[in-house]
Amino acid sequence: MHDFSGKIALITGAGKKNGIGFGIAQRLAADGAHVVISDVCRDIGVKDYAKIGCWEDLEALAKEINGSAVRLDVTDTASIEKAASLIREKFSHLDFLVNNAGAGPSPNLLQYMDLEMWKKTMDINLNGTLLVTRAMLPLMTRPGAAIVNTASRAGKRPRAFGGAYCVAKAAVIMLTKVFAIEAGMNGIRVNAICPGQIDTDLERWSFDLQARAFQKTIEEVVEEEKQTIPLKRLGLPEDVADIVAFLLSDDARYITGQAVNVDGGQLLEI
Repeated sequence: MHDFSGKIALITGAGKKNGIGFGIAQRLAADGAHVVISDVCRDIGVKDYAKIGCWEDLEALAKEINGSAVRLDVTDTASIEKAASLIREKFSHLDFLVNNAGAGPSPNLLQYMDLEMWKKTMDINLNGTLLVTRAMLPLMTRPGAAIVNTASRAGKRPRAFGGAYCVAKAAVIMLTKVFAIEAGMNGIRVNAICPGQIDTDLERWSFDLQARAFQKTIEEVVEEEKQTIPLKRLGLPEDVADIVAFLLSDDARYITGQAVNVDGGQLLEI
């Protein structure tokens, strides 16, 4: 456990109870931080896995961790600026930022992928990380401020049908490194995490696509995927949350610009 008493943390994409974002929120709150969870609070135009829920759902999740909720669409600069203003008014500063919002709408071969879906994938995963970071950096004025971006194993190892997502997450890794240099001038550390297959709604949706494509059951797909993981299990949101808490903590005070794998050994590389 870390002592985050008095720290203010913002986590984007934290509106699903069994998602990585809310898992991180629970861990940081348990460590004493006041956590502001945010999400778009509406259907972003793809399948059920991406339907975040309404504002009341987000508020209820915030209450579970004695935190706060803010509506934030990472693709909308007005929404981002409004969230930054609310945080400034309520807390005057921000200590931790976790850019977790992400999605891979309409996977397809790059040759046939709808260009609007390509743009949406970039807007949510890459541009959203950039825009939120730009808006929140002026609030990160206290010693120990740190940022963690959610990239992905897909940003290091490409796969067919997920090309747009792979490219976006690879770019998030480079964005992290550039911000590590630039924000480092003000003592702000910036790192990324690269989760592998974490047992969330998003991952189950991916398994469902594979199952239908190859005429298998989801259980068969999951078991096959487990066999590609040296630890022989899917990850859990808390596995990711523990690493995020470490990277935000003073225990990681000399670590910045890194993209840390949280994948049970699938990549077997740095």
